[in-house]
Amino acid sequence: MNKFQSAQSVGEIVSMMPGASEVFKKFNIDFCCGGHRSLSEVVRAQNLDEAEVLGKLDEMYEKTEQLSGHTDFRKMTLTDLIDHIVNTHHVYLNRALPELSDLTNTILRVHGPTHSVLFRVHKLFHSLKMELEQHLIKEEEILFPLIKEYDVNLSEPLLEKISAIVKETEEEHEAAGDILKELRRITEDYLVPADGCATYSKTFQKLQELESDLFQHIHLENNILFRQLGLEVR
Repeated sequence: MNKFQSAQSVGEIVSMMPGASEVFKKFNIDFCCGGHRSLSEVVRAQNLDEAEVLGKLDEMYEKTEQLSGHTDFRKMTLTDLIDHIVNTHHVYLNRALPELSDLTNTILRVHGPTHSVLFRVHKLFHSLKMELEQHLIKEEEILFPLIKEYDVNLSEPLLEKISAIVKETEEEHEAAGDILKELRRITEDYLVPADGCATYSKTFQKLQELESDLFQHIHLENNILFRQLGLEVR
């Protein structure tokens, strides 16, 4: 019998087993912004083999069971989860975004004349960078302090205030996810051309790392943090 059921949401499955994110990425299943959808709904929409997906999830579960030190983010307090998000994902973004800005500038100058897609890559990345920089400030200076306050003072007016900001946050998450999907599409899954230099390869590798980290970042907020507050995520 499968460990997971197709009626479960993909976000719930990743919350139960973080390694499921690797399985979902292989099938191009959105588990962060689209984490509210049931697995059955997703496999139908994407014409996937449900048995194959469930089988791969079971394989990942068996591997995960053999590992020690697995963190169940669902058991964290709101404050501890926020601290983990900031110290892991915000710190990563503050380091990666300036580096990727330099890299995309470099490959555009060198390879742009022969690979016009890099103009689109440059524009999309810098749009994402600007949005994320504003997003991190909003979370660290407004949203997260309010949630930490609510963690020790369960106030309905405070929760209503949080809920309004969370709605904006979800919309920003979805916009960021859309840009990442478009970047992957126009680069043909980050395929480096035959004449691409080492910097070209490094840029595409770093963009994929950004995608992976940001999907996990959004998942922790949409599918765990906001749900622990009792807020329904789209």
